[in-house]
Amino acid sequence: MNIIIGNKQENQLNKLDIDIIKNVVGCYEASVLVEMFKTFFYNKIVLDVTALKDYEDINSYKKLISGIEADKIIFYMPENTNLCTAEFLYQLVNLGIYNFTSNLEGIKYLINHSNSYKEVEYIKKLVKKDNINNLQNEETKNSIEKKAQVIYDYEQKIIGFRNVTSHAGATTLIYMLKKELAMIFGINKVLAIEINKSDFSIFIDKEMISLKKEQLKDIIKKAKKYKVILIDLNDYPDNSVCDEVCYLVEPSIIKLNKLIRINSNVFEKLKGRKLILNKSLLSEKEISSFEAEAKIEVFYNIPALNERKRNDVLYDFLEKLELVSEYDKKDNKVFGLFRR
Repeated sequence: MNIIIGNKQENQLNKLDIDIIKNVVGCYEASVLVEMFKTFFYNKIVLDVTALKDYEDINSYKKLISGIEADKIIFYMPENTNLCTAEFLYQLVNLGIYNFTSNLEGIKYLINHSNSYKEVEYIKKLVKKDNINNLQNEETKNSIEKKAQVIYDYEQKIIGFRNVTSHAGATTLIYMLKKELAMIFGINKVLAIEINKSDFSIFIDKEMISLKKEQLKDIIKKAKKYKVILIDLNDYPDNSVCDEVCYLVEPSIIKLNKLIRINSNVFEKLKGRKLILNKSLLSEKEISSFEAEAKIEVFYNIPALNERKRNDVLYDFLEKLELVSEYDKKDNKVFGLFRR
């Protein structure tokens, strides 16, 4: 039998189909929770972390597991928050906390299959060694925000996207890539920008913004907290604001013929650039034929995708762009099970 402690995520936990001996709702000091359950006999405690007072402070978790075995608690983390990042999870792992998830399926899995250090050791490799040492020395800094200032030491990448064929899908592709990157780096570490348009407004995401072209450089200067910035360059002539630019081609016959009719030398000008086939239905053989005819190399082939769900091909594309690594993929894989 299991115990559920809920607060802000109570409604989700009510959907859990597991054996329950006790259900508690509210926000409690760690010491109160320890006192409450020290004489109980149970299998696991499913803890909505928002039920732990000062749940953004790693010391609250330290106090909790001083009285309750860490292996007996499943920490249910609010998705798309600073708690679901490698930096915060590193601190949990350092305390000996290995069972955390942001998905009901993850809870059901962990009830019967507790994680060991082996399942979570990769998280330590996600945080640079020097920054980890700095973090360990910052005993007086309890807030997540202050700790983030120590560990977010990275080289920002700015990636631009241009449609080569008309309506090649830059808006939707940027939206899907931003979602994928936000699940790896955190929702407030990836910014998407469009210029002289308002298409992003339909996604209702404060990290997807619309600008006038004269505002772009100033916004980029101020956006230092973002690890990745994705820019729709279709209404902006200057590539120099970006580290990389991806050129999108929808390789349908009608789109390609229309493109060639307008500019017969277009692929000659794109040689040496990152040409992306987007919304592509081409087979590998057809891609090879396209490369031979156009005398250009395709950097990546992205098929037509369902933007409502996760698509593994996007992660592989980001990896080829060197925006993510194999370690990020492991992190994504673990939370892929637990988030969705």
